[in-house]
Amino acid sequence: MPPPLLLDPASIDCSHVVADLEAIRRYNPQRFEMEHLTAIVLLDQTNHLIVGYKDVRPDEFWVRGHMPGYPLLPGVLMCEAAAQLCSYFVCDARLLEGDFIGFGGMENVRFRGVVRPGDRLLLVGKGQKIHRRQTIFLVQGFVGTTMVFQADIIGVPMNRSAVDSGAAKED
Repeated sequence: MPPPLLLDPASIDCSHVVADLEAIRRYNPQRFEMEHLTAIVLLDQTNHLIVGYKDVRPDEFWVRGHMPGYPLLPGVLMCEAAAQLCSYFVCDARLLEGDFIGFGGMENVRFRGVVRPGDRLLLVGKGQKIHRRQTIFLVQGFVGTTMVFQADIIGVPMNRSAVDSGAAKED
């Protein structure tokens, strides 16, 4: 059974863009094939709520091979899009130390439907825990009004200078 909705997807006005791709790039370091957000359409710092979307294009790198004849957006890319949504929120609000937010993990991930080329994956995220060393956001993904996935996304602050110098360690 799906969890309660963070926000009714039918109530979201996707034509009211708060941040376009160029604005997203100011905070999120992903580029080219790894950019998985098209726009942010709601940003509510008071309630730790953010809504954005990814327009799934037929020319994306995964379409040809995941699944030939019936292309499905891989679940891992849904999760990556969710992580990029959360990263934008945290960086825009300047809630953590660091240059950007790294993908620290996921919990309670469930895939409930398919996302195909031509679909708009609407992402609704709500901050559950925001601490200087870690964030946890509940994110729900929708195609139309159908919830297609949910996940708790864990983010950790990172510094490009530490990563570039080799000072960052991976677990």
